[in-house]
Amino acid sequence: MTQNTLTLRKPDDWHVHLRDGAMLEFVADFTARQFARAIVMPNLTPPVTTVDQAIAYRDRINAAVPAERGFTPLMTAYLTDTISADEIERGFREGVFTAAKLYPQNATTNSAHGVSDIANIRPVLERMEKLGIPLLVHGEVVSPDIDIFDREAVFLDTVLGPLLKEMPGLRVVLEHITTEHSVEFVKAGSENLAATITAHHLRIDRNDMLVGGIRPHAYCLPVAKRRLHKLALRKAAVSGNPKFFLGTDTAPHERHAKESACGCAGIFSAPVAIESYAQTFEEEGALGKLEGFASEFGPAFYRLPFNEGTITLKRQPTDIPAALEAGDIKIVPFHAGEAMAWRLVED
Repeated sequence: MTQNTLTLRKPDDWHVHLRDGAMLEFVADFTARQFARAIVMPNLTPPVTTVDQAIAYRDRINAAVPAERGFTPLMTAYLTDTISADEIERGFREGVFTAAKLYPQNATTNSAHGVSDIANIRPVLERMEKLGIPLLVHGEVVSPDIDIFDREAVFLDTVLGPLLKEMPGLRVVLEHITTEHSVEFVKAGSENLAATITAHHLRIDRNDMLVGGIRPHAYCLPVAKRRLHKLALRKAAVSGNPKFFLGTDTAPHERHAKESACGCAGIFSAPVAIESYAQTFEEEGALGKLEGFASEFGPAFYRLPFNEGTITLKRQPTDIPAALEAGDIKIVPFHAGEAMAWRLVED
């Protein structure tokens, strides 16, 4: 019998880009309408590196979301070569920093201030290991002699693997994994290692970006890989293994910035995130596994309570618009021009 409604414990998004200013005001509620909490990326300009900056950014996010949503932004610190371990500890103890984010320098959008060598932040990582502060990792090397499709695997082999052997108590989330190698790396790791999987990496591979012409709205970092890797991600997501949980990496860019000679990396999945995950899980015959992936495994790793409320999805074919607009801002969402099988029911 076809299931026509799906009720889940209210989920969380463990990886979002909310931007700032007018863009923040436009996109924040797309996340808040479906997720109770979200780990907010700190790669603003300038990046969020201090407790005071994080508090101010949190205030701006809260101002952009209707209070009745009950949405909680979870703030992160942007690690730099010179960031203070004391500042990270203070933010964590004061309930401001939930985690700290490692961007290899120039790995992705607004990462120019990222870490140039993992050795430069060794004292910070040692403090984080001692306190149990999660390290969120954009897992790619940036050396120009490494093929872009191999950067994730090389990072695991040359950076993260050795780091975890030296610091086994460090709690790490390998974010937006894209390869079968990453799946096996996380599965083989200790209970201190987990991973997020995006909605888009469960649905697209590099053919979707390159066959029949370049499709800039399918361009993201880490870049989508071969179909076999997409299939490995889908298998991991629906496996019920608590090491894998939801993190959309929703990353809005204006349409003109994507459709340019040097288009920005990022996919704006927030408007259709939970619907997209539901569609994938249904295709895999695993709708019953979605609640764990979306609502339970993430809080368990972050040592946070489960949410009390619920959301309901209804089987209702819904056409996704070609673009979303607010004032002068125009963004092409994930699944633009497609019909989704599920729709979030809102009061």
